[in-house]
Amino acid sequence: MAGHSKWATTKRHKAAVDAKRGKIFSIISKEILLATRDGGKDPEFNPRLRTLISKAKQANMPADNIDRAIKKGAGELGGVIIEELLYEGYGPGGIGLIVEVTTDNKNRSASEIRSTFSKGGGNLAGAGALAFNFKRKGQFLIAKEKVDEDTLTEIALENDAEDVISEKDHFEIICETSKYDLLAEAINSNGVEPDSSDLAYLPNNQVSIEDEETAKKVLKLIESLEDLEDVKAVHSN
Repeated sequence: MAGHSKWATTKRHKAAVDAKRGKIFSIISKEILLATRDGGKDPEFNPRLRTLISKAKQANMPADNIDRAIKKGAGELGGVIIEELLYEGYGPGGIGLIVEVTTDNKNRSASEIRSTFSKGGGNLAGAGALAFNFKRKGQFLIAKEKVDEDTLTEIALENDAEDVISEKDHFEIICETSKYDLLAEAINSNGVEPDSSDLAYLPNNQVSIEDEETAKKVLKLIESLEDLEDVKAVHSN
């Protein structure tokens, strides 16, 4: 069900992709910067960077933007310091939310996220309050019209995937974080373009929301958080 929820979010994002393109480029640029800083600027020896460059190209990100992000990460250009942060909180109905942030201003991010939680009927929690309810995994979502199940399963299992889940209109592949770049490269090299591929926080257990109004409030809060400039991703149970 985590994949189903993410699939709905992915399709919603694609419907508004032009409006969000600037933010998508900003998020990928920050990821490329961080990957370069941590593993060097040569994609041949930096699998994470190689995966992100492929992701940037799939998003039609201009080559100049990619090059600039790599140079910033390598310290060849002056610029701000980017940090990765994690916020945990509760939405309406007690739904658990983990918010991933990449930012050059921690105070701004904290203020915006706290305000968004408050306005959306939720509240921030302390570090570690919810993290134990989630596991960090690689997650790929691929529309069924792009590839047949046998082919995808073969690619996935040959590259150490944990599971391939067949949903109504898409496949979900789960893997350990250490296998993410290997699997991403294998999927792309076989001519399959995922609709979504990320390192995600997947809930150990899903919580059902029976009340329609509460469900609407949760979705609205998640969308409001996703719209914030510094927010990379929002994960819920």
